[in-house]
Amino acid sequence: MAKLGYSFKVENEEKTAKALGRALRISPKWSIEIARELRGMKLTRAMRYLEDIIAMRRPLPLKRFKKGVAHRRGLVKACAGRYPQKAARHVLKLLESARANAEYKGLDPEKLYIKHIAAQRGPVIRGWIPRAYGRATPHNTPTTHIEVILEER
Repeated sequence: MAKLGYSFKVENEEKTAKALGRALRISPKWSIEIARELRGMKLTRAMRYLEDIIAMRRPLPLKRFKKGVAHRRGLVKACAGRYPQKAARHVLKLLESARANAEYKGLDPEKLYIKHIAAQRGPVIRGWIPRAYGRATPHNTPTTHIEVILEER
């Protein structure tokens, strides 16, 4: 089995906490958009933001994967938005895990910022759907790797 690591090098290990989610069954597209939006945010604000997305009170602005997506009320500097609830739930769970790791290290949860967050495409889970006349249609499930590094400021 391959050794899995982080794509970001940390200077001060005592002031940081990490969390890693591998092969999560969520869309890489929405995970990348969520990671872009949360980068640099304060942890408490980021968790509140994800809870608002899950409750469909606030849309996620789309910058890259927005072709054919409608406008949503409440967007300021974006023309398209969505409510990716499943991806937001998984990222929120990962942030809670990183916060628990920080508390275990003795860091203050109120002073934590998201230093690094990245989402990459993971392996594709291959599948197929049987069709008429002995044929089959591929039905593949994408997976996503997400890594979070929190820093105390």
